[in-house]
Amino acid sequence: MEEILEFLSRVDLFERLPESQIHAIATIAKPLQYEKGEAIFFEGDRCLGFFIVQSGRVKVYKTSAEGKEQILHWFDEGDRFAEVPAFDGGYYPASASALEKTQLLLIPSQALLALVEQYPSLAFHLLASLSRHLRRFANLIDTLSLKDVSSRLAGYLLELSDRHDSQQVQLDLAKGQLAAFLGTIPETLSRTFAKLTQAHLIEMEAQQVRICDRQGLQRLADGEKPVS
Repeated sequence: MEEILEFLSRVDLFERLPESQIHAIATIAKPLQYEKGEAIFFEGDRCLGFFIVQSGRVKVYKTSAEGKEQILHWFDEGDRFAEVPAFDGGYYPASASALEKTQLLLIPSQALLALVEQYPSLAFHLLASLSRHLRRFANLIDTLSLKDVSSRLAGYLLELSDRHDSQQVQLDLAKGQLAAFLGTIPETLSRTFAKLTQAHLIEMEAQQVRICDRQGLQRLADGEKPVS
């Protein structure tokens, strides 16, 4: 209980809440553990609540009738997912599975709604979280519909660089997973990496990528300079 309480106090969703409210959330949180590749839920399953990543990493994805996978987002320590169906009492609109050994906290829907009635300020924190996810998915729709694979990959590399505050980064997804996230196939992704290397925008060795021309990569991410 103390470990969960200490963890929740560091999650940005709850960090400004009074200690009494964080303690109330900790009392309803259910620890769950998943092995690499294990399903957390499938699209269409009845929603049990929303999840917070305590350790590990999770992908949320949709699968077409032909079996093609599109990763919508992945979540790391401190991130949360599935808040919307937790509130509307519906079904999960996508599937989720563990990318590695993962520890989650499940916040059950019914217990959460009871807490929101007791502590209305909690609703404002959750609303802010939902708004951030909405912006994220709006950006994803724009990226997949308006940009080619080169632009999508450039944007991903820049975001990864910003996140680690370094011009040299390690890909945080396997290439198959990264291809699914960028809405392409591994073969096309490999060719795109080669094009960016030939254009002297990046250097690459295995999973390590060094950004050589940040401005050029930014122009490509903005769709201004396609790589031929």
